[in-house]
Amino acid sequence: MKKLIILGGGTAGTMMANKLDKLLDKKIWSITIIDKDTIHYYQPGFLFLPFGIYEKKDVIKPRAKYIPDDVELILSDVDRVVAEENQIFLADGRTLDYDYLIIATGTEIRPDQTPGMLGEEWRKSIFDFYTFEGAVALTEQIKDWNGGKLVVAITEIPFKCPVAPLEFIFLADAFFSEKGIRDKVELTLVTPMSGAFTKPIATKKLSQLLGEKQINVITDFYIEHIDNENKKLVSYDEQEVSFDLLAIVPMNMGNEVIARSGLGDDLNYVPTDKHTLQSKAYPNIFVIGDATDIPTSKAGSVAHFAGEILTENLLSAIEGRPLTASFDGHANCFIETGFGKGTLIDFNYTTEPLPGTFPYPIIGPFSLLKPTRLNHIGKLLFRWMYWNILLKGRELPIDSHMSMAGKKEMTV
Repeated sequence: MKKLIILGGGTAGTMMANKLDKLLDKKIWSITIIDKDTIHYYQPGFLFLPFGIYEKKDVIKPRAKYIPDDVELILSDVDRVVAEENQIFLADGRTLDYDYLIIATGTEIRPDQTPGMLGEEWRKSIFDFYTFEGAVALTEQIKDWNGGKLVVAITEIPFKCPVAPLEFIFLADAFFSEKGIRDKVELTLVTPMSGAFTKPIATKKLSQLLGEKQINVITDFYIEHIDNENKKLVSYDEQEVSFDLLAIVPMNMGNEVIARSGLGDDLNYVPTDKHTLQSKAYPNIFVIGDATDIPTSKAGSVAHFAGEILTENLLSAIEGRPLTASFDGHANCFIETGFGKGTLIDFNYTTEPLPGTFPYPIIGPFSLLKPTRLNHIGKLLFRWMYWNILLKGRELPIDSHMSMAGKKEMTV
């Protein structure tokens, strides 16, 4: 019996387990997925918890519910992977052999990497919203908050879901406006980037929106430490930004098992061929989702589009054929802009987000880089699609490769 093992039962790992369960011959192949948690989190929903849009029950489900019956689920920490021997050592002492390995270990926040972030103000006036625990704690804090300086800060890039800080500050603008205290809240976005987003055209459009909402933006700010006593962000060049409430995106790093296994770069991301999704070091290892070092967004949509390419290339590798499927870095994301509206971006390695309609010319129905009610509805509908389509490895009516249909080419 040949063995395929998937490390990580998050979005990418669960999706791949479902896809490959339908395609691999059960008489020849066994599939095992390893994860330490019994709960599967809908991570895009964490953003909505502090503003009362979602409740806890909306973002958590039993992990086992989404794993196919034919796939073995092992709940365990992983000590290390010894790729030269095709072996995985579990924390409980077990050793597993594999013929092919899919790494889907994701990325995680590392507040310990920034001096002062885990100081006495952690989860008092300093909160993350990228974990379930952080979002729940912030929910309790923000509901009775009466105003002051709310700062949304990005520590370093890359980080998971690059539009989430923008969404958070847009939703905060709407939340405090609806509470009638927006005039008592000063909103500031602090970023190490030179603009609100990584792509120039999107940055121009989103910056206009930030200006209309009277949201301050401080760019090129690299956080060196957080002064808990005086509630200040301090940059490497000694600039300071004061806050009363800080919603921060900590440094992101890949899973520590990647470091222990010697499979990653300095940030524990696995060097991956950006087109074939094969490990650059080991031909029987493929990598997907946030665990890779490929130059595109760390987002669920990327995992979905990449999953189709990885599936085709893995089957080719098993059959001894060339890896001809090529991932183009396709990513798209709805961006909440508050007050029941949202915008949408769609891009890849070579084409930045452009205005227009999606997925079809003229009829859309979604608008690119333009806030609309329909885009907001699309964002909310995505949660149902996530649980019922994406995780289960089913096809979405969107091609894995980015299309220029409906897009309007422009320059900044």
